Amino acid sequence: MQRLEGIIERITYYNEETLFLVARLRTDDGQLHAIIGNMPCFSVGERVNLEGEWTQHKTFGSQFKVQRYEVEAPQNERGIRNFLASGLIKGVGPVTAEKIVEHFGVEALKIIEEEPERLCEIDGIGSKKAAMIAKSLQERQEIMKIMTFLQGYGVSIGYASRIYRKYGEETVIRVRENPYRLAQEVYGIGFKTADKIALEMGLAPDSPQRMQAALLYKLYEAQEQGHVYLPQQELIKRVVEALTTKEQTVAASAVEQQLESLAKNKYVVLDTAQSEVAVYLFPLYYAECYVAERLLQIAQCQVSYTTLKNIAWSQDGLSLAAAQRQAVNKALETGLLVITGGPGTGKTTTIRSLITIFHANGLEVLLAAPTGRAAKRMTEATGIEAKTIHRLLEYAQTEAEGSGFAFQRNEDRPLKAHVLIVDEASMIDLPLFYHLLRALPQGCKLILVGDMDQLPSVGPGNILRDIITSEAVPVVRLEQIFRQSHQSMIVSNAHRVNSGQMPELGNSEDFFFMQESDPEKILSLILDLCSQRLPRFKNRDAIADIQVLSPMRRHLLGVDNLNLKLQEALNPPASYKPELKYGNTIFRLGDKVMQVRNNYQKEVFNGDVGRITYINREDGEIIVLYPDSTGARDVIYEQAELDELVLAYATSVHKSQGSEYPIVVLPVVTQHYILLQRNLLYTAITRAKELVVLIGTKKALAIAVHNNKVETRYTGLAMRLANNC
Repeated sequence: MQRLEGIIERITYYNEETLFLVARLRTDDGQLHAIIGNMPCFSVGERVNLEGEWTQHKTFGSQFKVQRYEVEAPQNERGIRNFLASGLIKGVGPVTAEKIVEHFGVEALKIIEEEPERLCEIDGIGSKKAAMIAKSLQERQEIMKIMTFLQGYGVSIGYASRIYRKYGEETVIRVRENPYRLAQEVYGIGFKTADKIALEMGLAPDSPQRMQAALLYKLYEAQEQGHVYLPQQELIKRVVEALTTKEQTVAASAVEQQLESLAKNKYVVLDTAQSEVAVYLFPLYYAECYVAERLLQIAQCQVSYTTLKNIAWSQDGLSLAAAQRQAVNKALETGLLVITGGPGTGKTTTIRSLITIFHANGLEVLLAAPTGRAAKRMTEATGIEAKTIHRLLEYAQTEAEGSGFAFQRNEDRPLKAHVLIVDEASMIDLPLFYHLLRALPQGCKLILVGDMDQLPSVGPGNILRDIITSEAVPVVRLEQIFRQSHQSMIVSNAHRVNSGQMPELGNSEDFFFMQESDPEKILSLILDLCSQRLPRFKNRDAIADIQVLSPMRRHLLGVDNLNLKLQEALNPPASYKPELKYGNTIFRLGDKVMQVRNNYQKEVFNGDVGRITYINREDGEIIVLYPDSTGARDVIYEQAELDELVLAYATSVHKSQGSEYPIVVLPVVTQHYILLQRNLLYTAITRAKELVVLIGTKKALAIAVHNNKVETRYTGLAMRLANNC
């Protein structure tokens, strides 16, 4: 293997997905050479030691193909200036880099490392910024060490950054101890990458550690898909497929033996109470059993409020239909009640009536919803503050050092309430519901309100549907569509779809169908509707009030491509709009963005949508303004946290749960065949308050309406409730 040393002169090309780099390297003798290969995007000015082979390209001539690399600190003022201004050091842009080098010369990097307080000698740099620059430089150097360690395993510099943020200085030790932990603990790194690292470190393909890691990973993966458990044979099948290579076959019997070992050590539970052996991760098994037991306990607490019944119909404004009256009566009689129904069936009116009655009798009522958007809607509908479940349970940093965040409300410190009403209950997953029930005081009524026909929670479980289908607790179904809602084609068509009928497509004031089969033309139509026609027609803001939904991420009419095109149309580049590129996404001032995973520290959660109000390119910082139940609030993101954000001009139907938008635009095409489902179409339609626009073909619409196959979720809650266990 040949060696080449020098300073990066220019980056000619870099692909952030494949990590393929083409650059110019100037060696110490002054010659300029082309280097190519899969490696991190070096900074101009960095000194690198390369190992590889010389190749001859028919067009570009002699090139050095890099196989291994090491990075040294830049040695001269020009190199230091270019390195600091590269955007990799937080708090330093071109102007600040020039000031630092002008003041400290070739000693700049040494001073930042050893005497960062001296940066305060430079105008515009205070102690806080000096510390930030020093920390960022240290992290960059550590990341490059990690990259050198991981470079043979196909780990990108972006993932190396995440690994470093997770483990810090212990990264190499942790990865060597157990590379499989990366798949469970580092967002974005899958089992294949972790397995490749493990095998190249010398782990035997049939080792117990590898099989146990695959078993746990497949259970965690199933949890992310919404399952609470996997049938044993299904789990073993998935693991065998994941571990089998061209060179090595893993026996199912060996995997089953390791599964028994995991069960013995209480990592998993093999539950034989069901028709098939169900394999649970231990925490989910415990949570499911607790939820079933606690729900039955609450349901059996028959607390009758005679005085409440007597005044139920004497309050002003409580003009309720029969089913609504039944719901109120049941809520007064029993400890647990589920109220379910589609749009326009009076769920909100029933909630307001219950609050009025409970308050009139001096009872403390708490309102909650799974997301900030749903809590805000509940607050607006009732006039009483509703909180997210996380905020209600006071999810916060614990006092014990190193113990992280936890729910502060539990059995030892329960909520203070006589009644808890939870809206949008279809969105609650099993772990969150477990913590909610733990915090419910003895004797407190629990009223769950939601639409069981909507898509289930993003997290594991199918709480609302399981409770209803178990027939173990009181349920009131609101089915009557009230008079004011009869005028809404949104509501009537949502109910038609939910009952398996085609929606009425004769265009009305609030429901339009536009016939078009060509995806290119549909895309043009969507862009024209969102940027011109709909804002004029409804006098609405093109970004804030119009939401494009799509069943899929990929495809011309998928979420990813729609976001790129809608960003171009609705928020194009301008000199007064700063931008920040992260991965393949350009974030621009004014963009509509979505949080894509729960961040309890920032109190923003998967699916929350906000607007970018500030971008600091120098520091790599973005501020997003999110609506909240009590108003709006700013959330600050550092550059390393931007993988939690995506553009949100278009979003998936799943991510839209719990939200309402003035206008919804939805492509319905046969190219989305795999996801044309009734509950998905129903959920999309019910997200709109003022107007729905469907664009596509009647054939695709009919496929969705008649496809009532609900994706199977492996959960045992309904069985446990029905069997009273």
